[in-house]
Amino acid sequence: MSSPRAGQPAEPADLVDVAHLVTAYYTGEPDPDDVDQQVAFGTSGHRGSSLRTSFNEAHILATTQAICDYRREQGYDGPLFIGRDTHGLSEPAWATALEVLVANDVTVLVDDRDAYTPTPAVSHAILRANRGRTSGPGLADGIVVTPSHNPPADGGFKYNPPHGGPADSDATKVIAARANQLIAAGLHDVRRVPFARARAAVSTYDFLGGYVDDLPQVVDLEAIRSAGVRIGADPLGGAAVHYWGEIAERHGLDLTVVNPLVDATWRFMTLDWDGKIRMDCSSPSAMASLVAQKDAYDIATGNDADADRHGIVTPDAGLMNPNHFLAVAIGHLFGGARPDWPASARIGKTLVSSSMIDRVAASIGTPLVEVPVGFKWFVPGLLDGSFGFGGEESAGASFLRRDGSAWTTDKDGLILCLLASEILASSGRTPSQHYADLVAQHGDPAYARIDAPATREQKAALAALSPDDVTATTLAGEEITAKLTEAPGNGAAIGGLKVTTESAWFAARPSGTEDVYKIYAESFQGPDHLAQVQAEARDVVSAALGA
Repeated sequence: MSSPRAGQPAEPADLVDVAHLVTAYYTGEPDPDDVDQQVAFGTSGHRGSSLRTSFNEAHILATTQAICDYRREQGYDGPLFIGRDTHGLSEPAWATALEVLVANDVTVLVDDRDAYTPTPAVSHAILRANRGRTSGPGLADGIVVTPSHNPPADGGFKYNPPHGGPADSDATKVIAARANQLIAAGLHDVRRVPFARARAAVSTYDFLGGYVDDLPQVVDLEAIRSAGVRIGADPLGGAAVHYWGEIAERHGLDLTVVNPLVDATWRFMTLDWDGKIRMDCSSPSAMASLVAQKDAYDIATGNDADADRHGIVTPDAGLMNPNHFLAVAIGHLFGGARPDWPASARIGKTLVSSSMIDRVAASIGTPLVEVPVGFKWFVPGLLDGSFGFGGEESAGASFLRRDGSAWTTDKDGLILCLLASEILASSGRTPSQHYADLVAQHGDPAYARIDAPATREQKAALAALSPDDVTATTLAGEEITAKLTEAPGNGAAIGGLKVTTESAWFAARPSGTEDVYKIYAESFQGPDHLAQVQAEARDVVSAALGA
């Protein structure tokens, strides 16, 4: 249920005590036998809060040492690029990581302005340094200290190997296991030097200049400038705060940084659907203040705290649903806007993204590859050019440079925001108007995600289901056409279940952080049919779990 205060400005009682948060980071001692206080890598690294003793100095000391051990085992001996976002725990964790990296003789590159660094800028830097290589000596990799769009009390820590994208489970399982081993042993094998010595030993890198100056190679900024598109860019207090102003100045765009403030309490935010402060640029509640200014700009955009997600606001429709914009972006990019892309380049989507994307892909004759949740599944294809675009329903995506080579292999909210302006500049119509055309052509899908309670044992059982465990033959009045526990695009386990019919589908996956499972569902028969799909999805899952 949504909070009655969703979309309303934050009040003093909503704000985190940053001093207390940081104190807890240094004083909290995790219990190595408590699973909720162990290092655990989800789809975007380890996340937690010092207030819950799940993101403390011990976690970062151990995880950084585990990364050093891992990169040594893999033979990665090039520089390590490290960036951080604006969360209150990010700078303390960044400082802790430097102490361990330098003690392990890692060549560390930090931002030359000592400022915040978006996730895509780190990925971009890794790819530029490695020049397409993923083996051999001198390979660079990276760390981004960010919990993405999570609330202000949270911290996050993720590792990007030499391919530039999120580490896959083969790496994260090793790193997490080693980190927990180090914590259980009292951190005795963690190497560390004082921060002053570590800070003096690192080198600097121009993350902002390298990224911003390269943007014309991936987005048609000349078209945006020539068309005079008026852009309002809201970094939502995140790491893109200095990037947008530089993009405007260096490329001569009519772009206003709507809110240049950085405050670790995020006191300027409107509350998300559940009454919490969350920098989710795909949420109408979190983006309410920008949506209120939609008529002041031709295109308004938002990013989350590490700028790996995008939110697109148009005067005619307000905030676009992420699935809607992904479908429009794919139609634009593969519909003639990128003539120099390889003819074999495919579209990548996660299996919980809208089927509108499938219909767009079929209409333009471009192969579609459906993968499990997690951007890591797009990395190989973006790296070798076999994927022109990879996107997921949670407003994360990236695509190739205009010449068909790799740009980033992690989510890039900045280029997706700029692409919205390119679409307007090249066609004279907003992305939401283009989506209306898609609806007229393909139908109007209703899409939603809900949560259902589940114990830890039930979540484990859901992740291990096989198609044979589903005995239902119909869903919401239609014959079931597929029961999937593996992604059709690559055969990888989806960690849950997807059931499809001719006009609808649902997917159920266990939450990695809460005692719930998530039900994603969509119907091309409208909201009432969607509600029926959701209700029957719970019954199907419960029956499969024997509940």
